[in-house]
Amino acid sequence: MKVPEKMLARLYGAEDSGRQKRRYRDLLREYAGSFERPQPALYVSSPGRTELGGNHTDHNNGRVLCAAVSRDTVALCGPRSDNRIKLRTSALPGLFDVDLEDLRPRPEERGTSHALIRGVAAGFKEGGFALGGFSAIIHGEVGIGSGLSSSASFEVLLGGILNALYNDGRVDPLAVARIARRAENEFFGKPCGLMDQAAAALGGVLALDFEDEDAPAVVRVPADFASSEYVLAVVHTGAGHEGLTGAYAAIPAEMKAAAALFGQETLRGVSERAFRARLDEVRRRAGDRAALRALHFFAENRRVGLMAEALAADRFDDHVRLAAESGASSAGLLQNTIPPGGSGRSQPAALALALSHEFLARAGRGACRIHGGGFAGTIQAYVHRDDFRAYSRLLTPLFGKGSVEPLRIRAEGVTPVA
Repeated sequence: MKVPEKMLARLYGAEDSGRQKRRYRDLLREYAGSFERPQPALYVSSPGRTELGGNHTDHNNGRVLCAAVSRDTVALCGPRSDNRIKLRTSALPGLFDVDLEDLRPRPEERGTSHALIRGVAAGFKEGGFALGGFSAIIHGEVGIGSGLSSSASFEVLLGGILNALYNDGRVDPLAVARIARRAENEFFGKPCGLMDQAAAALGGVLALDFEDEDAPAVVRVPADFASSEYVLAVVHTGAGHEGLTGAYAAIPAEMKAAAALFGQETLRGVSERAFRARLDEVRRRAGDRAALRALHFFAENRRVGLMAEALAADRFDDHVRLAAESGASSAGLLQNTIPPGGSGRSQPAALALALSHEFLARAGRGACRIHGGGFAGTIQAYVHRDDFRAYSRLLTPLFGKGSVEPLRIRAEGVTPVA
C-alpha cells in the first residue's frame, strides 16, 4: 500500500512530511501483523483543535473561534464481515472489541474508549447511516491532556472511518461532529459542548455561533497564520485536570444562575444593558463571581466576532491585540487561571502566563491567554518569530522538553488520506 506523499505535505507541511511518511508505514506494518486476513485498508486522519477565542462561551449559547491543527489521530482501517469493531491504539494498551449488535450505553464503560466506540456506532445507526465492522490500528499525536482535544479527535476519527468505509463519504461533517459529541455526553459521561468535535470534523479556522446549540451557525474564516509574523504556540504546563470537575462545572452554573434572574436559561438571551442596570441585584442574588463571569461572557462573545473579522481582513496585529484582551478577561473576570482551593503549591498555568506576560512586555509584541477550560493544562501564546527561540528557552526548563509547541493550522477536517 503506497503512502500518499502529496497529501501528507498538505496535512502536515513539507517540513514534517518525511517523519509522517515513516509513521504511516509503521501503521501499515502493525496493521498487517495484528489482524487475521486484513482487508484492503484505508488511512483516515482526524485533527486536534485549538481555541482562538470564546473562552467558556459555548455552554451559554455563545460564539467561539477555533481551528484545526496538524497534530492528529490517524487510523489504518479496513472493513470486517463479522459486525464487530476491533482496534488497537497507541494511547492505550490492549485490543478494543465492540459488538455492533449491542449498541446500548453501558454504565460500566463510562469514561472508557469502549464507550466512545459504541456511542459513535450507535449514532450512525440511529442517524440512518450505513454501519459495519472494521479493524483499525490507530496512532495519536494529540496527547491526552494536551489541551488540543484528544477525545474529540478520536471520536471524530471513528465517525470518519464509518463514513469512508460504509457511506462513501456522504455523511455531512457536522453530522459526524454531533454524533461524536453525543457519544461523549451520553456514553462516555462528559458534558462537553460541540466546539471540539466541530473543529475536528470541519477543519480550518471556524467562527461558530451556538445560539442554536444543536444547529450552530458555521462561518469559515480565511486566515493565513503561516504568513504572519507570529508563531501560534501552546505551552503544556504538565498539570492534568484531575480534581477540577467542580471548578469547571461552576463556570456555566454561575453564568446560568445570573441568566435565570432575567428569566433566561443562558446569558445569550440576556441583554447586557439590562444586566448592567440590575447589577446590584445580580450581586446580591447570584454573587460577585457570577456577576464577573457574566461580564466576561458579554465581552468575550463580542470579541469573537472582532477576532474573526481581523483575521479575515489580514489584520493580524489586531487579532493578537484582541487575543491579549481575551486572556486578560479570562484571568480577571472569568477567573480560570488559578485552581480553586488547595495549598497553592500547584499553579503552573498561572506561572506560565506570568512569565509569558513579562517576556512579551519586554519584547513589546505578542499575546498570551489561558487555553480551553483553564485552571491547569495549557496556555496559548502569539510570539513574534524573531522572539520564539528565546521564549522557548525561557519556559522549557520549567515545564519540560517539548512543552513549548508551535502549532500549524490545518485546512482539512477528518479525511481519508489517499
